Amino acid sequence: MKKTSTRLADGRELVYYDLRDDTVRDAVDRRPLERTVTTSEVRRDPLLGDSVAIASHRQGRTYHPPADQCPLCPSDGERLSEIPDSAYDVVVFENRFPSLAGDSGRCEVVCFTSDHDASFADLSEEQARLVLDAWTDRTSELSHLPSVEQVFCFENRGAEIGVTLGHPHGQIYAYPFTTPRTALMLRSLAAHKDATGGENLFDAVLDEELAGERVVLESEEWVAFVPYAAHWPYEVHLYPKRRVPDLLGLDEAARTEFPKVYLELLRRFDRIFGETEPPTPYIAAWHQAPFGQLEEFEGVQRDDIALHLELFTIRRTSGKLKFLAGSESGMNVFINDVPPERAAERLREVASS
Repeated sequence: MKKTSTRLADGRELVYYDLRDDTVRDAVDRRPLERTVTTSEVRRDPLLGDSVAIASHRQGRTYHPPADQCPLCPSDGERLSEIPDSAYDVVVFENRFPSLAGDSGRCEVVCFTSDHDASFADLSEEQARLVLDAWTDRTSELSHLPSVEQVFCFENRGAEIGVTLGHPHGQIYAYPFTTPRTALMLRSLAAHKDATGGENLFDAVLDEELAGERVVLESEEWVAFVPYAAHWPYEVHLYPKRRVPDLLGLDEAARTEFPKVYLELLRRFDRIFGETEPPTPYIAAWHQAPFGQLEEFEGVQRDDIALHLELFTIRRTSGKLKFLAGSESGMNVFINDVPPERAAERLREVASS
């Protein structure tokens, strides 16, 4: 992998990740852009104890542009985009309309391919490995920013999810705090460790799932399963079999095997509802250990936390979506219409021939 860092016309950082070591990246952003002005602010809810990002400048972000005006495609002649070069393998740049900025963190966009009409599932294993390497590198770089406590790599796919740009891409949020969902895991981890005399909860869950009926696919280094208490109609958790706290901890064997496993999982998601259905909308979310202090989670060390990816769709059956209504949105109590055992069975049925 070759990494080339440059700057866009308004001062934002852009990083090319290339498969070939001899690739030259010297294209200049020719757009007449003024420096980005953001109003991002993080406010803490005194009742719930969580944090909310207030970012009014995002109201003006690019919204469903025509394909020939996509800002994530390479620049072509006088059609100038966020990527100055005429082609790329993987590229990462600071979001022009960030939810988090400055002392409130940082937001980046990850473009998986220059092919506007592709998806992550269409990538080759070599390309998918390059994305993994880019995620890992960005996690390392962002973790050293003084305002950053947790790094979150994720992909939203599909208009139903709320995606406003159709080009295959993901995002990275670098939060100035430990996210509420991670904090819940850490509290459960601490309580289980105390109650069992030191047993690791992530290890216990993984052992139980490996012995059960909800495993979707398994390899030497990875296992994917539908969790016992899945929140979403089709939800899969992907774990490396050797516990590591973040992407930086993956060894070469896990990195080498990841593309094949993950691409197979994504392709199965697209077959859940049949070949005639539109591509399955999904969210793919990497859970990594925070880089901040963990004192409030008594007895928990950073290495106790298990890196894993959660992949889920809001489509519950053909032509129908799972909406977060009263119980989910009002009280955060999920109601799942699809039994996890049936979801796992379906994901095994649609395996590649």
